[in-house]
Amino acid sequence: MSPTTGIRQAQKRKTRQALLDAALGLLEGQSLSSLGLREVTRAVGIAPTAFYRHFRSVEDLGVALVEEALGSLHPVIRTTVSSSGDGEERIARAIGLIAGHVDAYPAHVRFIARERHGGVRPVREAIRERLARSTAEVAQALAGDAESAGWSAEDLLMLAQLHVDQMLITASLLLEASGSPEARERASEVAARQLRLIQVGRRHWLDETAAAGGR
Repeated sequence: MSPTTGIRQAQKRKTRQALLDAALGLLEGQSLSSLGLREVTRAVGIAPTAFYRHFRSVEDLGVALVEEALGSLHPVIRTTVSSSGDGEERIARAIGLIAGHVDAYPAHVRFIARERHGGVRPVREAIRERLARSTAEVAQALAGDAESAGWSAEDLLMLAQLHVDQMLITASLLLEASGSPEARERASEVAARQLRLIQVGRRHWLDETAAAGGR
C-alpha cells in the first residue's frame, strides 16, 4: 500500500465515523425514520453525494450504528453474567457496570431503546440479530455455572434472554433517571429487585420442572 493510498483510507474511515457520530447526535431528539441524509452530511460538512461513498442509505447507516451501540454494550452484558460473588454482590456489580455504561454512552443506549421497536425495519432486524448473538453467548457462559447443572439448552437460552432483556431495561431506566440522584437511586432499586427475581426463579426452576413432571 502506498502512503497516498493509506492516507486516503484513513481519511475515509475518519469521514465515515464522523457521519456515524453526527447521526447519533441528531438522533438524540428524533427517530431514524425522520432523519434526512442532507441533515447528516450538513452536520459533517460534506456534499450529500459523498455520503454514498460510505453508506448505501440512511437505513444502512442505522445498521452500522446498531453494531457500534450494541458492540459497546456487549462486554457489559457478558461481565455482569459471568462475574463471581454471591447473588447480592453480582446484582450490585451488574447495576454499577450498567450505570457506568449509561454515563459513558447515553446516545447509544437511547438509540437502541428507541429503534428496537421503531419504524425502520432493517435496523429493527439488525438489533434483533445482534441481541440474538449476545443471548447465545450469554447462554454459553451460563452453561458453565454450577447452578446450571441439569438445565436444558432451551431453558438456558430462555434464561440468557431474560438477562439480556433485563440489561436493556435497566439501562433505559437509568438513562431516564439521569440528572436526578434520587431518581437514579429509585431506578437502581427497581433494577435490583428485578434481577433478584430472576435469580430466585433460576434457583427454583428445576424444582418447578420436576414437580410438573411428577404430576
